[in-house]
Amino acid sequence: MNDVYAPAPSPAFRLIPSRFPPIGLFDTLATAADLEPVMELAGWTNDRLVSARINRLPRDEWVDGRANASIIMAAFLHVGPGGMRFNTADLGAWYAAATLTTAMAEVAHHLRREAVACGIATAHRTYRRYTSVLAGSYLDIRGQQSARAAVYDPTSFAASQALGEVVRASGGAGILYDGLRHARGVAVVAYRTRNILAVTQTDHFEISVQAAANRIEVRKLTA
Repeated sequence: MNDVYAPAPSPAFRLIPSRFPPIGLFDTLATAADLEPVMELAGWTNDRLVSARINRLPRDEWVDGRANASIIMAAFLHVGPGGMRFNTADLGAWYAAATLTTAMAEVAHHLRREAVACGIATAHRTYRRYTSVLAGSYLDIRGQQSARAAVYDPTSFAASQALGEVVRASGGAGILYDGLRHARGVAVVAYRTRNILAVTQTDHFEISVQAAANRIEVRKLTA
């Protein structure tokens, strides 16, 4: 199979739980050299953001001193124990979608999984919407769900993480893929922080799900 590359959708949409602060240390740092002492002073060297993880991100990919730099860096440094579809727990990545609907379907899926795991009937969470422009050329595996069945496995990340880390290690920008939670949806994972441009915070939404049903309720919040 010959690899195909394509640009990312523009803009790309990302939803982040509002419990995480929108502004952080990376936004106001003057230089990347300030990062490590400021992290230590602020107590950021904890189990979510450790020196070992930031050192896995090349220094020329540390983003600082611009609006929403902390949002970008958090995507790479705040990683769950099992990683995500196209990244291991060693280092995160920037996931986004071509439409807001696809982004909502993805976060709702994970919110529903939390509800099931916690044994509760319903779950609610507030999210902030971000738009971004993703530079670069992305490995395009859309329409390859049969040819790459293991990569698209809805219950296992083994093959998809292996593919993603190969793309990252080779210097690739990232991967374009079919959204698994929204029919005909398109999603993207970006591995290069410097390609994540024009990150802008927009609306807030409350998303509600039921543990026993696929219905998603969305309420746009007003200021």
